[in-house]
Amino acid sequence: MNTKQLGYVNSALFGLMAALHLLRLVQQWPATIAGWSVPLWLSAVALAAAGLMSYWNYKASLKK
Repeated sequence: MNTKQLGYVNSALFGLMAALHLLRLVQQWPATIAGWSVPLWLSAVALAAAGLMSYWNYKASLKK
């Protein structure tokens, strides 16, 4: 797998993670990790981070 293909794969994976965080925000699904209730605002931060990383990986894979 070359660098360009890896960029596309990373972009798709980060895009999927962003979509799942968006779905959690819209549906207001509860999340618990080791007894700790994860607040919804943390998914908003993760949505922004995953969305940016998806975009940056896609843009980087377009370059030569």
